[in-house]
This record gives sequence, structure tokens and C-alpha cells, in this order.
Amino acid sequence: MFNSSRKETRNGASAECTSLIAAGTQIRGDVQFTGRLHIDGKVEGSIRAEDGDAVLTLSNQAQVVGEIVAPHIVINGAVNGDVTAGERLELASNARVEGNVYYKVLEMSAGAQINGKMVYRAEPPRQLAGPGVEDAARA
Repeated sequence: MFNSSRKETRNGASAECTSLIAAGTQIRGDVQFTGRLHIDGKVEGSIRAEDGDAVLTLSNQAQVVGEIVAPHIVINGAVNGDVTAGERLELASNARVEGNVYYKVLEMSAGAQINGKMVYRAEPPRQLAGPGVEDAARA
């Protein structure tokens, strides 16, 4: 009856909830989301995730004209714009991307197409503590 395994995001929304932009639906404007977003329709505008656990899925019917930025992205449709996956990008066999792709981990199926640059983004360099910093922290 009650599912205690649901993750809560910082604004109280459940990360397990999925929003849907259904086939036949067309959105003109920017989309910001938390949790999961599944797109079967068309979006003309940028799509941005607001949390670090967000997942964006584009079905084979989906069309996006604009920039996409999210930690985990699964594409099986058409994108005309840059794609930035903070953690993982999965390109299924029907994926068509007209734009640059920025990724940390990439999984690409046979048949997927990218017309743009593919740029690997490693983790940002970590700042090491300098000498004397530990001594100040202990005091």
C-alpha cells in the first residue's frame, strides 16, 4: 500500500514519477522537469532537468527542436539541437541528432545517427586541499 522506496527530491516531488508528453501533443516553449520525462510528441524549445537524478526519454515518435540538458538521456527519436548528458547518454537505433553531443558515458546502438561533434566530458578536476588547510580545519 505504501511504497517506502520512493526517493524524494529537494522540493518534495517524487523522483519516481513520470511525466508524459503524448503523441500528437506539440509544445512551443522551454520545458523544465524533475524526476522522469517521457516524450512521444514534439517540443520546440529547450528541455532542462532541474535535479541530478532526472531521466529524459524520447521515443521513436518524439521530435525535439532545441537544446537538451539532463543527467540521463535516452533518445530513440529526432533531435535538432545540442544534447548534454551529465551522466549517461543512450542512443537507440532510431536516434537522429542534428547537433553537438556532450556526454560522460555513451551507449550507441547500430543505426543511430549524429550529425555534429561528439565531445567526451570527464568529471571536472577536483580541487585538492593545499598545505595548511587541514591544520586550519583541525583548529
